[in-house]
Amino acid sequence: MCGIVGYIGHRDAYPIVIKGLKRLEYRGYDSAGVMLYDEEAGIKVCKTKGKVSDLEAKANEGFTTNGNIGIGHTRWATHGVPNDVNSHPHLSNSGDLAIIHNGIIENYAPLKEELIKRGYTFKSDTDTEVLVNLIEEVQKKENIKLGKAVQIALNQVVGAYAIAVFDKKNPNELVAARLGSPLAIGVGEGEYFVASDASPFIEYTSNAVYLEDGEMANIRLHKPIKIRKIQDDSLVDPYIQELQMNLEQIEKGGYDHFMLKEIYEQPSVIKDTYRGRLHANEGIVQMAGVEDNLEKFLNAKRILIVACGTSWHAGLVAEYIFEEFTRIPVEVEYASEFRYRNPIINKDDVVIAISQSGETADTMAAIKLAKENGAFVFGVCNVVGSSISRESHAGAYTHAGPEIGVASTKAFTTQITVLTMIALRLGKAKGTLSNTDFHTYLQELEIIPEKVSEALETNDKAKEIAAAFKDSPNCLYLGRGYNFPVALEGALKLKEISYIHAEGYPAAEMKHGPIALIDELMPVIVIAPKQGHYDKIVSNIQEIKSRSGKIIAVVTKGDTQVRELADYVIEIPETSDALSPLVTTIPLQLLSYYIAVMRGCNVDQPRNLAKSVTVE
Repeated sequence: MCGIVGYIGHRDAYPIVIKGLKRLEYRGYDSAGVMLYDEEAGIKVCKTKGKVSDLEAKANEGFTTNGNIGIGHTRWATHGVPNDVNSHPHLSNSGDLAIIHNGIIENYAPLKEELIKRGYTFKSDTDTEVLVNLIEEVQKKENIKLGKAVQIALNQVVGAYAIAVFDKKNPNELVAARLGSPLAIGVGEGEYFVASDASPFIEYTSNAVYLEDGEMANIRLHKPIKIRKIQDDSLVDPYIQELQMNLEQIEKGGYDHFMLKEIYEQPSVIKDTYRGRLHANEGIVQMAGVEDNLEKFLNAKRILIVACGTSWHAGLVAEYIFEEFTRIPVEVEYASEFRYRNPIINKDDVVIAISQSGETADTMAAIKLAKENGAFVFGVCNVVGSSISRESHAGAYTHAGPEIGVASTKAFTTQITVLTMIALRLGKAKGTLSNTDFHTYLQELEIIPEKVSEALETNDKAKEIAAAFKDSPNCLYLGRGYNFPVALEGALKLKEISYIHAEGYPAAEMKHGPIALIDELMPVIVIAPKQGHYDKIVSNIQEIKSRSGKIIAVVTKGDTQVRELADYVIEIPETSDALSPLVTTIPLQLLSYYIAVMRGCNVDQPRNLAKSVTVE
């Protein structure tokens, strides 16, 4: 969750580190800090609770920013409250070593106790300060250089980490390592960058090395990167890959917030997702990861989908689609629960793991468990070169481009697009989907971007409704069938960015409890397109109306029946039931966005949340 940036080279490090930290603000954080080194002043540290802008303000109060080596950090609190002292970077007792760390050291308490016995003192409540002093203790005891000391220390810790460590006694080197948390190294001309992802250094180099789990790197000026396995010290050949993003993709492009930009990108990124894979006129859906493993899919007795948050909701939509198109039983699991409940996994199961970042810790752990039990693992993620893409047997990228806003929007629709294409291909191959239906769905999926564009025209209506309900303390979302997961996702978006309590339910379940909450102050958002269980959901709307609930209905254009009952109506283009979530979710995203803006919330960086959840 934390953000890591490091630089060693010929430029001034401070502006690179600060700009890099701003690029990583989407990850969510509560404090920020920077360490710089120059020969005259040595190690200099400036850190503070709050935003990167607060760090800049503090640095302007006399902090000297010269130096060609620097590390910076944005912290998402785990051990110790957010404050200046607990912020990173942390120094060792001698002041020689500086560290930044993303992750959790689970056995920090006994390590800390032992270090205290050896005379070490601690200023913070963090597990990170324990780690830097453990490295120093190893270094002193064994009389070894930093890289070896880091390796020995990491073999003593339990947990997850991405770290960058600096030793002023050897100021031409940074040591980086990862286990469970992502870390990228940018390779420039006579300079190196270290970061949680490539966005902080994309304008300086398009070449990057992604450390694998259990690897560490010695990054030295004017020398090639040296990568070793932490466990056995074996050398690894660095694989330098060309980055697939550009600077324009990670800028706001004239929008007030990244989230709004990403909502409006959905027509184009859905096209990017199926480009080269979907050929409606020829009746072809072709995805290399599926084609190369078609027999595994066709012989699957069961498909298990593991994911978290918004990706889990996309998985729920996929459950309806897969079972309808392929007649293969599907189970959708929270990755965090799946990994801990001793699940039954068979060799003829296919496990589909979904994650926007490709770094979600619980989903990664679920993948490893599935592989240990012999299942075939197929990853669906957005970030090229991410951990899940490398850990899976096969997979498919969503090609949505960088999603900076913490609350996922385009990730949801592009994940559904990928999963729909897989289901269509399997349904055709199995013969469980008729040729007529197969071709109809292909043609409709191809024009979904146009329908999403039309749904975006509800922007002004969403603003009007947001103004009416921005001060509501609670909200209920209802949907049926394919649109039940959309109700869950709509409620999640409202919770995430506006901090209004919201719940999503299958509409028929309302009378099994939630109906007790309905009164004249309760807004109820009902997803009621013409396709699907229309008559049933009309009945549910009548039940709400008779209890004076305020009804906001998402309906198909031209609807008259629901319009007579609802207080507010948002019209969307007609779409087949199976593909309707790609359209019905759009006005719910806009509604959440405008409510959050009107409430003065930080839309792109909601409190307590992080984009890439790399701790359990």
